[in-house]
Amino acid sequence: MFETAELGRTLASEEYKKIVPELRQELLEVQRQLLNNGSFQVILIFAGVDGAGKSEIVNLLNSWMDPRWLVTHAYGPPSDEESERPEYWRYWRDLPPKGQIGLLLSTWYSRPILDYVYGEHNLANFDKRLDRITGMEKGLADNGALILKFWLHLDKASQQQRFQSLEQDPLNAWRVTEEDWKHWELYDGFMGAAEHCIRKTSTGEAPWHIVEGGDLKYSAVTVARTLCDSIRLQLERIKHEAELAAVAKSRLQPQPQDSETATDQDRGREVVRPSVPTVLSNLDNDLRLSKEEYQQQLSTLQGEINQLQHQAHESNISTLLVFEGADAAGKGGAIRRVISALDAKHYKVVPIAAPTDEERAQPYLWRFWRHLPRAGRLTIFDRSWYGRVLVERVEGFATEQEWRRAYREINDFEEQLAEHDILVIKYWLHITPEEQLDRFDARAATPYKQWKLTEEDWRNREKWADYELAVNDMVERTSTSLAPWTLVEANDKRFARVKVLQTLRDRLQQKLSKTIHSDP
Repeated sequence: MFETAELGRTLASEEYKKIVPELRQELLEVQRQLLNNGSFQVILIFAGVDGAGKSEIVNLLNSWMDPRWLVTHAYGPPSDEESERPEYWRYWRDLPPKGQIGLLLSTWYSRPILDYVYGEHNLANFDKRLDRITGMEKGLADNGALILKFWLHLDKASQQQRFQSLEQDPLNAWRVTEEDWKHWELYDGFMGAAEHCIRKTSTGEAPWHIVEGGDLKYSAVTVARTLCDSIRLQLERIKHEAELAAVAKSRLQPQPQDSETATDQDRGREVVRPSVPTVLSNLDNDLRLSKEEYQQQLSTLQGEINQLQHQAHESNISTLLVFEGADAAGKGGAIRRVISALDAKHYKVVPIAAPTDEERAQPYLWRFWRHLPRAGRLTIFDRSWYGRVLVERVEGFATEQEWRRAYREINDFEEQLAEHDILVIKYWLHITPEEQLDRFDARAATPYKQWKLTEEDWRNREKWADYELAVNDMVERTSTSLAPWTLVEANDKRFARVKVLQTLRDRLQQKLSKTIHSDP
């Protein structure tokens, strides 16, 4: 695999000086076009042999292009803050926004290769980690990112010579460490791991480019030209797809409009239910709790949860609660009963609304990754990443391809949370259409609650059947053993709140019990 990167290719100084000014102009121009287009980000991943010039090329790119629209990150061992979250949290946090270019050194490839070479993981575990990487990169590419991966290569003799040359230079001797020499001694093992890695992870969405690293002038020009060509190709592809979409749209015939429209008074009074049974239609909506039973169970459950969450904090167990449900289903009331049981220092509530401009400039999971709790903390999402397969699906904000692939992306995301020992509890609060209408009317009649009732609430009600079918698919595709859905019968608010608290208590008890029994 690496023979083509051991041919001794170089670039004469005179030719290099002639090429660079024109190349810099090209880089600045495609950078401007990328920024103006604003529909995708570019992620450059630099990996390869120690001493092959990765850092030097990143420095050159920063000097050749406009640094205002570049994001550069180099990763070492994770900090305490990073270690308390899933492995990929720090990478998601550092992604460049759309319209910009990210230059990433020592990324998600470094640790798997090192662990395999040093025998800390076998081939099966190595492959599992590479599969996770492929899944992440596919998700980023599916959301529009242009991913370019460069492996900077040196043969063993050239690497030795590079190290010795650096050590003899007083200004650069610090660049060569004992670890570098140890890796050099394990060169064959690293090359075997690298070859396996590249074969497994070089995909159409995120290809590897193997670049000869013997001459910095040659490798820098090669990387820069690849970057220019790839951005241009992506921009042309986007333009072509937009033209095809415009032609297709122009051929669509306007749909006939219904001449009869419901009055505001009648609107939303009747809803159409799905014609087939769903997981929601099987729920018992008549479950009730008396006020006395509710008060007694509420106090007991909140006390138990308070103690369990303190134990979870001491054990560094993080908890993530997801609340979804129909409009007026009581999510806010349930959340308030949960946080009443918690120490305010250890929890955070994240309300999810329409994405901001900053969030639109990233893959849709980015804004959820950034809010993941540290070890021992609890985060509550009032609506969540499931918006992609619910409101975005039903309202047409996501294409069918986007919301269908979201099931896989969400399951992979939640699997990473579970693997990091984060307890994920997901609630769907369900009410019947009749109960929702009663609550809407009550809101409209109560001055301090009128702000809760919006035009969007009535519009969503008219699509009741579509939403119920979307919920059914969501539960079918994403209720897993690692992150199951809890369906809450919420026609009676007291019953719903108690079930939410009971589920939280039971899941915390199970998690703590497993943790205690697994400790040596």
